[in-house]
Amino acid sequence: MPDDARPGPDATQETRLPLSGLRVLDLTLARAGPTCVRHLADWGAEVIRIEPPGSNDGFGGARDGFDFSNLHRNKRSLALDLKNPAGHAAFLRLADTADVLVENMRVQVKHRLKVDYETLAARNPRLVHASISGFGQSGPYAARGGVDQIAQGMGGLMSNTGEPGRGRMRVGIPIDDLTAGNLLALGVMMALYEREKTGRGRWVHTSLLEAQVCMLDFQATRFLQKGEVAGQAGNDHPVNTPMGVFPSADKPINIAASSPKLWEVFCRVAERLDWLEKPEWKTAEGRTKDRAALNAALSDVTRTRPSEWWIARLEEAGIPCGPINDIREVFEGPQVRHLGMVWQVPHATLGQAGVVRTPLTLEGHAPGIRRPVPALGEHADEILAEAGLTTDEIAALREAKALGE
Repeated sequence: MPDDARPGPDATQETRLPLSGLRVLDLTLARAGPTCVRHLADWGAEVIRIEPPGSNDGFGGARDGFDFSNLHRNKRSLALDLKNPAGHAAFLRLADTADVLVENMRVQVKHRLKVDYETLAARNPRLVHASISGFGQSGPYAARGGVDQIAQGMGGLMSNTGEPGRGRMRVGIPIDDLTAGNLLALGVMMALYEREKTGRGRWVHTSLLEAQVCMLDFQATRFLQKGEVAGQAGNDHPVNTPMGVFPSADKPINIAASSPKLWEVFCRVAERLDWLEKPEWKTAEGRTKDRAALNAALSDVTRTRPSEWWIARLEEAGIPCGPINDIREVFEGPQVRHLGMVWQVPHATLGQAGVVRTPLTLEGHAPGIRRPVPALGEHADEILAEAGLTTDEIAALREAKALGE
């Protein structure tokens, strides 16, 4: 772990963060929903994670595991049985005091538990209710459960990831979960901004499928406007050449020199001015059409020098390039260390554990770890008291087995 990992600010700085004073009820599991909530928590929102008594979020792994600590920092925990009438009644009192509720339940489940937008907005019209589903809140697939890899396949990503002829391939990170969570956080902030003008909250929702279709981006518009169905291009850019992975004398590197100017500069750095005279390589379209031969010629040249030699000279010439790092090399890299991409969080068994910091910077603010991952139900009494429940009412919840520890 890098020795420059940052602990972040202490709790006294919480009131100075942009989202301080915002109360968020977190009913999420797995990854997409917690990704949304993590943005809000890191920037100062008071997040109450409501979990079933005895719960174990199997997608997040063990409570003291690496995944859980990264997803659920900066939260308090309340273990409350929403199926229990007493527990549900206590939840409604919490919802009356909340600004935002985030959930990623199946459509039918949230209505069965009576935690849907219509139910809660009737009591608290200012509530922003944020939902993530697999495939949308309505339509023929609305009742289906969805996970990241299923959405990658159904949303077209696996069809153009990987090398031609090697079969469909998933992306190596849960990109649909993360994108849906990021987009939902943006939707929450838009709804809160609108609430400042209207005084009313709104239901905002997205899905793994919608996030993936959105992320198809220019590959989608290639089809929508030109009828082109993108296939697999491996490490090559789908339409720009040369842009991809090339060998060096020690390890492969990424090079992006596809524009007319950069192509000319690359030929000069490579000392192959004759390439500029090849008729089939004079245009971007020609270079892409003859990609196999062009890439082979470039590879014959790039493999004659070590990676550092190429990176230094290409960078000096203004050509985008870089090494292909494994994850250890990422966190040992000088720029990632400079950016302070690691926060240290107090950990039940490790003492301190590294998590990835928020990628956002708001000059003048210093977000960080204000709270480690809570024990299940750790903050029950204080959370319920803040919602107006008396000591006797909290005791009654325990007696009714609606409250866990």
